[in-house]
Amino acid sequence: MNIFIGNLNYNLTEDDVREIFEEYGELDSVKVITDKFTGRSKGFGFVEMPNEEEAQKAIEELNGAEVDGRNMVVNESIEKKRDNRGGGFRGGNRGGGGGGYQRRDNNYRSNY
Repeated sequence: MNIFIGNLNYNLTEDDVREIFEEYGELDSVKVITDKFTGRSKGFGFVEMPNEEEAQKAIEELNGAEVDGRNMVVNESIEKKRDNRGGGFRGGNRGGGGGGYQRRDNNYRSNY
């Protein structure tokens, strides 16, 4: 089962999270999400546990538990399904023509 963990103290590492969850059973993976530029934690992550019963117990006991001054949010992570409508160019007539930039200076005269 994939578990979402949120409201983490920004100083917690993956090893810290692993230590917390290992008390409830075997872990497949632990990932604390970090900012790609600074490398600092974004305060949330995911834990994957192969045993559903152990995962459910971890969720029940750790959701709302205080760790390093913050109450963790722990619940089952449900993958969002991507719909095929989003992103990319879909073709078709996009309408309209371009105008562009028209230079106007003191010598310009309109024929209107």
